[in-house]
Amino acid sequence: MPDRALPGPAAPPALPRTIRTVRAAEVLLEGELVPAVLHLDGGRIRRIERLDGADATVATGGAVGPSAPPGEELRVPDGVRVLPGNVDTHVHINEPGRTEWEGFATATTAAALGGVTTLVDMPLNSVPPTVDLPALRVKQAAARDALRVDLGFWGGIVPGNTGALEGLWDAGVRGFKCFLLPSGVDEFPPVDARQLREAMREVARFDGLVIVHAEDARTIAQAPAVPSASYADFVASRPDAAEVTAIAGLIEAIRETGARTHLLHLSSARALDLIASARTEGLPLTVETCPHYLCFDAATIPDAAPEYKCCPPIRDSGNRDALWQGLQEGLIDTVVTDHSPSTAEEKRRGAPDLQQAWGGISGLQAGFTAVAAHAQERGVGIAQVSRWMATATADLVGLPAKGRIAEGADADLVLHDPRSARTLRAAELAHRNPISAYDGMALHGEVTTTILRGDVIAQGGRVAVPQGRFLTGRGGAAA
Repeated sequence: MPDRALPGPAAPPALPRTIRTVRAAEVLLEGELVPAVLHLDGGRIRRIERLDGADATVATGGAVGPSAPPGEELRVPDGVRVLPGNVDTHVHINEPGRTEWEGFATATTAAALGGVTTLVDMPLNSVPPTVDLPALRVKQAAARDALRVDLGFWGGIVPGNTGALEGLWDAGVRGFKCFLLPSGVDEFPPVDARQLREAMREVARFDGLVIVHAEDARTIAQAPAVPSASYADFVASRPDAAEVTAIAGLIEAIRETGARTHLLHLSSARALDLIASARTEGLPLTVETCPHYLCFDAATIPDAAPEYKCCPPIRDSGNRDALWQGLQEGLIDTVVTDHSPSTAEEKRRGAPDLQQAWGGISGLQAGFTAVAAHAQERGVGIAQVSRWMATATADLVGLPAKGRIAEGADADLVLHDPRSARTLRAAELAHRNPISAYDGMALHGEVTTTILRGDVIAQGGRVAVPQGRFLTGRGGAAA
């Protein structure tokens, strides 16, 4: 099967598919960009050779080593960084059942082009949702021959399925998602306080992970939700108090059950004090936020633009600044895209009324590039961005061989050129539906090459044939 050409810049000369050595002046090792040679074999990083300054010049340098056969070495141009492949643990792929929203082929293509080498798929929006072992097998069958990156699955917590959770854990799901209010699809109903605790106690028994969409249904029911094209009106319908109230209740449930718990897509920085107190108490709580909360400001979002609608919503610039501070202080652990696409018809449902539009932002291919660029503007180094989007996300879901450049780790690598200037265009993204809040965003920096287990899978707007694997078993091995 030939490589698939995608819109974008002209492709440079093709690299060899399998790389044995990578030589670069800037390789991210243990939080620092240093000159090094990576020796790869069998899909792993077998040896790391640090270089001094004289040996680090790549553009005109000599052979990587006498044992490297021609065509199997990758010399990275000076100024281009070698980073670990990103691990996005919050992606809605929707196949089967709603494949017209997003499927495994399009999602994993977008991931590869955006520097993401591992995805973990959310349990809802597909039909059936991943709430028992037969449903997981259906989803795996749909994905099997379509993967351009490695893929894991989340299971779901819904009323009445507590008995199915351990079987899903044994089958390799990375944890279990639940909603505290309606999810937006009838197939995945929310749990109440009693059902949440029942599930959390069960998951704690086998040391699994619970992940929670935390907005309080009663608070939202009492908020104004008038039909409106105004983005400000939409934000008012999902107030900060909905997150703060739900997170306070979730922390109490963690205290009662001891379950390892991860808070999804934190939007409101007003909850950071609660999170800090929970951490001080020693409760097993981790937290994520998303690129759209870090890159956009509600005041600049145009009305009647459903591509910006998500739940919880994008808030004001002061809130955005506080989320960046929360990341740097370690109160927020990870940054993930929450890629939640839909068809144009769903996104524009009821237009111009934003209340009726599907809530979700398509950002899988753009997320890393956008965060890296905005971090650079704030004086935040790429090492921190990589920690939030690669290492910490891999650690969250128990993947010690992912998200880092280290001896014994998978040879999942991203080449990132911070000097390149480009404007993101939705029509050029590989997402199934060309609708994205990132359309028109001008950025410095782009992913030039993505390598999965030593094989070049994306370069210059082109992607290789599918070769991704499932993450299976409690240990997280790719198989």
